[in-house]
Amino acid sequence: MVQDRQSGLPFMKMHGLGNDFVVIDGRGAGALPDPAVIAAIADRHRGVGFDQLAIISADERADAFLTFYNSDGSTSAACGNATRCIARFLMDETGRSSLSLRTDHGVLPARDAGGGLTSVNMGPAQTAWDRIPLAREVDTLHLPIEGTPVATSMGNPHCTFFVEDAEAVALETLGPEIEHHPLFPQRTNVQVAHVMAPNRLRMRVWERGVGLTLASGSSSCAVASAAHRRGLTGPDVTIQLDGGDIAIRIGEDGIWMTGPTAHVFDGVWRS
Repeated sequence: MVQDRQSGLPFMKMHGLGNDFVVIDGRGAGALPDPAVIAAIADRHRGVGFDQLAIISADERADAFLTFYNSDGSTSAACGNATRCIARFLMDETGRSSLSLRTDHGVLPARDAGGGLTSVNMGPAQTAWDRIPLAREVDTLHLPIEGTPVATSMGNPHCTFFVEDAEAVALETLGPEIEHHPLFPQRTNVQVAHVMAPNRLRMRVWERGVGLTLASGSSSCAVASAAHRRGLTGPDVTIQLDGGDIAIRIGEDGIWMTGPTAHVFDGVWRS
């Protein structure tokens, strides 16, 4: 369906640690955006702007189904911070303290963590080369790329470089180069991180189809997993992002991410 020009397209603007989203509630009978509308909304100068656009749909197997679009119009199976934002919205709407959200990555449990924080279980990290996926079989803990990064999937591919100083890396140059590296047939998210303490990491993020972002939930889970696999941190770690701190816990039931969310404003798109 396409947008009704008379009534417009209602949307919500949300963010998790500055990782910002346009969220469209598609559970009713209203029109959903077509690719041209998504591209127009994504423009930060002439539209609204977002890192990802998420559509909420009704679902028989969970409390809602979420579909994610990157700002370049490509789709993503997972978006951790958007999932947390929408979980908070639905918990506030229903008065519940827990629920489940289905994505192309799977069914993700969410819960109120208290103090205004929201937790989502992003499931276990995938580390097999063909699950990430990579173009060929290699050691995913030490990729054959300069800097020997780690490959991980959280429903979307990630490539993590552990460096001496994440601030000193020209991620605006490294990010697009690695995003399009031939080892990643579906492109990849790129992170640079350094260890601040056994339970704390500093991380910066380049998201595929987006670019530099202030935060990324799935990237945070991937980096925590990579650091734990490398023996750099324990299973509980706080990650310092450009947009703030997020807490990650690697458990037997999956990777839980906990942090703040913000519902910034509601609007109506008319083109």
